[in-house]
Amino acid sequence: MSYPYLSDVVRALTGLDLPLPFATFGILVACAMFAAAACLTSELRRLYEAGALLPGRRLVNGKWIVKPPHELVSNLTMLVMFTGIVGARLFHILENTHQFALDPWSMIFSRSGLSVFGGLIVGTLAGLVYVRRWQLPVRPMLDAVAPAMMLGYAIGRLGCQVAGDGDWGLAANMALKPDWLPTWFWAQTYENNIYGEVIAAPGVYPTPIYESVMALACFALLWALRRHPFRTGWLFSLYLLLAGVERLLIEQIRVNPPFSFAGIHATQAELIAAGLIVAGLVGLALLGRRNAAPAGAQAPQT
Repeated sequence: MSYPYLSDVVRALTGLDLPLPFATFGILVACAMFAAAACLTSELRRLYEAGALLPGRRLVNGKWIVKPPHELVSNLTMLVMFTGIVGARLFHILENTHQFALDPWSMIFSRSGLSVFGGLIVGTLAGLVYVRRWQLPVRPMLDAVAPAMMLGYAIGRLGCQVAGDGDWGLAANMALKPDWLPTWFWAQTYENNIYGEVIAAPGVYPTPIYESVMALACFALLWALRRHPFRTGWLFSLYLLLAGVERLLIEQIRVNPPFSFAGIHATQAELIAAGLIVAGLVGLALLGRRNAAPAGAQAPQT
């Protein structure tokens, strides 16, 4: 069962039919952003108090404005959220150009159909511009934001699951289901999904649930390793690797249009995931050396 709007949730819980046309996907994405912002604020405050990050500085009307990095999170979050939505829509259109050509306006203003990787890439680029405008070091900031991004992804995918926005998987093979596993974790029909699509029983793989579980596990690992002794940028490299592997695995049971060029037959998400894996491995190899600074000393801002 899907609950595209808040009214659907209220009706299921209470039986009341109230006019609450608020999209559950948007609500959970907002929750994801707030959770990620709280996580990032906590980590930036820790780094700032430990002397690993200096305040951000920005010249405005001939005067320098100086702020601790954790006080910039709210504006950074809003910027990343809005630019991420634009990027998610753009990448979805690029992935479905034929559908866009048939009815561009409905696709642009649809409440469904967003590419998570598009939001990730465009939002991250916008965030980097913001970070540099405040003259903050890029690599330590990327390390700080890595666990927050994974946490936000985990919660955001719950929005896909609740709304039934089409990010489900292939038809589930019930013959492969372990007896101990609940049926809802293996196959769902997403009745009342926001697309209005009818899915035949027993259903499809609920891939948003799988992604949320994997992303939460990745978040726990990144959070546990955030005090790593390696060079700045190492943790973000690990994030890239984990994000790429997670998405590449889930794409094997997802429904996405493939691309074919230069002998390569893959979906947009698979291509991006492969790029993230390569970038992550290169980063881990280059930055996997211990910092020369002794324990407790301020790490260089690079």
